[in-house]
Amino acid sequence: MLKMKKNVLKIIAVLSLTTVLLNSCGPKENTPLVYFPDMYFPVAYDPLMKAQDAYSDHENEIPAFVRTNGATGLAPVEGSVAQNKDGVFAENILPKNPDEYNAGYDASKSLTSSPLNPANATKDIERGKILFDHTCSACHGTGGDGQGPIVQSGAYSGVPNYADREITVGSVHYVLTNGRNAMGSYAGQLNAGDRWRVAMYVINAFKKGAPAAAIATAAKTDSTATKK
Repeated sequence: MLKMKKNVLKIIAVLSLTTVLLNSCGPKENTPLVYFPDMYFPVAYDPLMKAQDAYSDHENEIPAFVRTNGATGLAPVEGSVAQNKDGVFAENILPKNPDEYNAGYDASKSLTSSPLNPANATKDIERGKILFDHTCSACHGTGGDGQGPIVQSGAYSGVPNYADREITVGSVHYVLTNGRNAMGSYAGQLNAGDRWRVAMYVINAFKKGAPAAAIATAAKTDSTATKK
């Protein structure tokens, strides 16, 4: 009799364990309790848009977000993060087809000076050199001759020598922003002000006698006169 009771208990235990295991492995959409719903039902959303829970129809009405129309990502406090410290507006209208691109490129050649403050030209060109060496010299070479290490390795070809090109500070900036031929846009790597600084350096270093060089010389002269 005792042996029979033990067998019955064993059978009950096995059946209970089997029931638990089968329930835990069931379909996730029928789970009775979800502790971390975002892990079960992840949905990508714009943090600056009004949030809505992905696992229900209840809109997010957390008081801290009410004043931002429910946005869960709050914008930086004004003045805490410099968005456009150079005062140069980023290009928000990009060419949509080859005709618009070519028209913009031709127009950019008429720009012989950057919109940055001329008084800071020397520092801007110095920073432009650092950015050029880090970002551009792999293809264009530190001497601007189109013989960077990538070109010399044979992996890439057709990079022009700046000395042989009819370029202005405006056209260099335009290409940095929009790309040209096999070169892609560098707007994602360099902000608007830094693209102008690289363009100023290119003209100053590789196109002798260009306006950018004259600006730098004038800035140095003004600085020397101020010290005296």
